[in-house]
Amino acid sequence: MAASSPTDPNPDDPVGYFLQDLLYHGKSERTRDAYERVLRRFEAFITDSDRNPSGRSVAPGEATQRDCMAWIHTLRGKNAESTIATYAAYLHRFYAYMTQVGAFESNPMALVVEEMNESIDKDPTRREISVAQMREFVDGISHPLERAVVCTLLKTGMRVGEVSNLDVRDVNLTDEAIQSAYDLGRRPQLGGRPDSIFIGADAVRGNVVNGEERTASNKRKRETIVPVDDELRKVLLRWLAIRPDSQSPAEPLFVSTSGNWGERLTPKMVRNIVERHAREAGWYRTGGGAEENVTPHYFRHFFTTHLRDRTGDRGIVKYLRGDVASDIIDTYTHNWGDRVREVYEENIYSLL
Repeated sequence: MAASSPTDPNPDDPVGYFLQDLLYHGKSERTRDAYERVLRRFEAFITDSDRNPSGRSVAPGEATQRDCMAWIHTLRGKNAESTIATYAAYLHRFYAYMTQVGAFESNPMALVVEEMNESIDKDPTRREISVAQMREFVDGISHPLERAVVCTLLKTGMRVGEVSNLDVRDVNLTDEAIQSAYDLGRRPQLGGRPDSIFIGADAVRGNVVNGEERTASNKRKRETIVPVDDELRKVLLRWLAIRPDSQSPAEPLFVSTSGNWGERLTPKMVRNIVERHAREAGWYRTGGGAEENVTPHYFRHFFTTHLRDRTGDRGIVKYLRGDVASDIIDTYTHNWGDRVREVYEENIYSLL
């Protein structure tokens, strides 16, 4: 039950209060929308006496463990287990937060999640796609922007926000014509490193980086320099040859060629590009879970799996993914940059 202290959150709409706090904590609109869909769905269930097996209308702050379990049960048979686990995690975080700030007396999801963790696979088996199948998929993408975005995701293992945050200065490509048209590779870290992409660890949603406020965050533990092989280089050069001018002082690498002409591609735009082509290939279904749908995050999984299997070198793959701090580099040679490029170029799969 909601606490009565005037300093506590307003209990009239605890879901709305929680969503507002997510905004204050800097969570993206996409994340907030996902939480709202799940929490409002749960709220509608427990407050409907006809749907709640207890036969009574229950406010979120009064819900019991059995109320939560009953709602989780309604999800089975309609959703993948990984999706159910995600929904349960959202509800658990909501209750944990509202309990911590004093709005609720307890978290009824604590035991539910503990029980679910024993039965739900948190690492679902994903769709198996061979390199040959992925090559056919890429071949069906003709638009220079969309092909460049997809190939960048597949060839580098970047997160969707990291691709969105790339600026022209972050890409160093050996081509005199493009070099004269764009101020490529101005990052000091790219000095002496041709055909490379710099992925910073400093881009945070809401912060101004390179003269532009960012709408997405890079989630790297350290800055990373990823090699660009000949295939990705050609795809990026083809895109840059027709790239519209941008009004942003940051000179984004990927900008819209449709309704938001010349504006930086947002993570949502990148996801829409991938989803559209994945649907056409039969690799995406509305309501499908992580084990079925191909998304930008699937491309990161594809990159990790195939490169790790080919190299047998988890350290370098972790470095390229941006998952590890600088100490991993110390376990290799002092000539780390050349080591990464050598292993990468010897093992990266062909997509064209």
